[in-house]
This record gives sequence, structure tokens and C-alpha cells, in this order.
Amino acid sequence: MGEAPEIQLQILVEEDKLDENSVEQDQQTSESIGQLKTITRQRTYKWWLLMAIYTFFSLSGSSMAVLLGRLYYDKGGNSKWLATFVQVAGFPILIPLYYLSSYKSANHSTTTSNSTTNPPSVLVLSGMYSGLGVLLAADCLLYSVGLLYLPVSTYSLICASQLAFNALFSLFLNSQKFTPFIINSLVLLTISSALLIFQNDSSGSTQVSKGKYVIGFVCTVAASAGYGLVLSLTQLCFGKILKKQTFKVVLDMVIHPSLVATLIILVGLFASGEWKSLGREMEGFKLGKASYVNVLVWITIGWQVCWIGVVGLIFEASSLFSNVISTLGIPIVPVLARVFFQDPMTGTKAISMLLAIWGFVSFVYQHYLDEFRLNSGTRNV
Repeated sequence: MGEAPEIQLQILVEEDKLDENSVEQDQQTSESIGQLKTITRQRTYKWWLLMAIYTFFSLSGSSMAVLLGRLYYDKGGNSKWLATFVQVAGFPILIPLYYLSSYKSANHSTTTSNSTTNPPSVLVLSGMYSGLGVLLAADCLLYSVGLLYLPVSTYSLICASQLAFNALFSLFLNSQKFTPFIINSLVLLTISSALLIFQNDSSGSTQVSKGKYVIGFVCTVAASAGYGLVLSLTQLCFGKILKKQTFKVVLDMVIHPSLVATLIILVGLFASGEWKSLGREMEGFKLGKASYVNVLVWITIGWQVCWIGVVGLIFEASSLFSNVISTLGIPIVPVLARVFFQDPMTGTKAISMLLAIWGFVSFVYQHYLDEFRLNSGTRNV
């Protein structure tokens, strides 16, 4: 009988300990949920900041490069291989930034070495960068031919078709999900570029024959298809081969394919014999020798800024999202071309531009719905 109170006392003590442990577990759970929400909010803020920076790089770089590329042709430039060369040859200006990011990522890896994965072999990386470089060189050459034979506004609007090609490749390579808004966007952007087949810009600043106009149109459409393939393959390489979350990886995907593409284009420049006429081309440039060099240098810089933005958007979101941001520049370039080159703004171009904007808004609205559902799920955690 005397042991009963002691047993009851032990039971009460054990219950108190269990209650304290449950309270502590509840507190830890609530703290972890709070930390998760804080990290999610911080990651969202950082993500939007990066997206804004990459979007600015993509739009500003491409707009500047395309307009200056048209200026190069209009004022006496005629080398398709040189116009192709400046699209990829500016990668050395990224090397200081590359080594800075390598130093930071090395310090970061020493502190977070728990989740290490086997890095891809040198052979795999060489094959990946070489394949992308070959596609990039061919794509840039097609774009150069298209810009040579087409007015800059028509050229830019046709480039909207790259979104439809990218969506097709993303469906098979990146398992991209399609919704009614995305399908609507792709249809509108495809019709937008297809409308330009039925117009003639011979009265514009670029007076070419009907045959050359068709060649320029076909080359630009083919380049758009190649561009969509390159973006989808880049996203596939990020997810299946590189598997890293650093800015150095973004620079790797810009510098190494650009190096391969530059070497291929140099071979084409010398094999075609166009290098022999570059001296005469500089002498005959209507704006002078200094302007000739400046135009080429700023085209080179513009394309490198654009490539950082494009690859960064693929890294942070997807190849399709990166391509949609690129289509945002479609209304920008024709307006600037009207101001600087007096390209005619025909009714067909205006309708094409409106359809392109409509398609872009449709895609962005789908992204807004996805973000809203994601935030709603986070709040329900």
C-alpha cells in the first residue's frame, strides 16, 4: 500500500515530461514552418530580382545588337560571316566575371559540401559544349542572312516564331506542360509571324528582290527553329548533366559554346574568302573607319549581354519562359526601327505586333496563375 503513492507520483512525472516534449516538438514544428515560409519569401524576392536583371539583359542586349546589325548592313557592311562572328566572339569580356564567380562558388562549396554529386566527366562536358557550339554557329549564320535581306522590323516579328518551335522542343525534351493559355499564346505568335509572308517591304530601307526576300524569310524562320532547339537543349543540360545552382554554371553555358562557335565561324570566314574584302569594307563604310569598329564592338557587347540574360532565364525558370521574355522585345525593335531606319509600319506589321503582344500577355497570365497556386499552397502549409 505504501508503494502506490510513489508509483502514482512517477506516473505524473512521466506525463509531465511527455507534455513538455510534445510542447517542445510543437514549438520546433511551428518554428520550422515559420523558417520555411521565411526562406520561401526570401527565395521569391531573390528570384524576382534575378528575373528582372536577366530580363533587362536579354531585351536591352538583343535590341541594341539587332539595330546595330541593321546599321552595319545599311552603311556598307556586307560580310555575312563577320556579322555572324560578332554574335558570339565577345565571350572573353566575361572571363573576369567567370573567375570571380568561380572563386565564390569554391568558397561556397567548402561550407556546403554535404550534398555533393558526381560531376560530369570531361568527355561529357566537351561533347555537350561542342554540340551546342555547332548549333549556335549555324543558328547565328542563318540569323545574319535573314537580317541582311529583311527590314529589321520584319526580321524581328518573324523571330516570334521561335517561341512556337521552342514549345514543340520543350514538349519532347523538357516535359513542358501545356495549358489553354500557353496554347493560345503559341497560336497567336505563330500567326503573328506567318502574316508577314503576305507583305512586301521593298519600299523600305532594305530594297531587295523578291527572291532574296524569300531567302531571308526562310533563313530567319530556320534560325528561329534552331534557336528554340538550342534553348531546350540548354535547359536539358542544366537538369540532366550540370545539376548545379551557381552563376558560374550560367557563364559556363555562355562561354564554352561561344568559344566553339567562334572557332567554327572563323573557319567559315577564311574559307569563304570574305576576310579579303574586310579592308575595303572598312574603307567604304559610310560613317567612317572609327564608326565601323565601334558598331562591330557594340554589336559584340550587346549579344554577350543578351546571352547572359537568355541563359540566366533558362537557369532560373525554363527555356520556354526565356523565349517568352525574348518575344517581349518584338514590339520594341520595330518601333525603334521606325525611328532610326524609317522602316514602314504597314497594317500587316501592326496586326502582327498586336497578335504578338496578345500572345505574350496570354503566356504571362498563365505564369501568374502558376505563381498564385504556388503561393496559395505555401500559405496552406
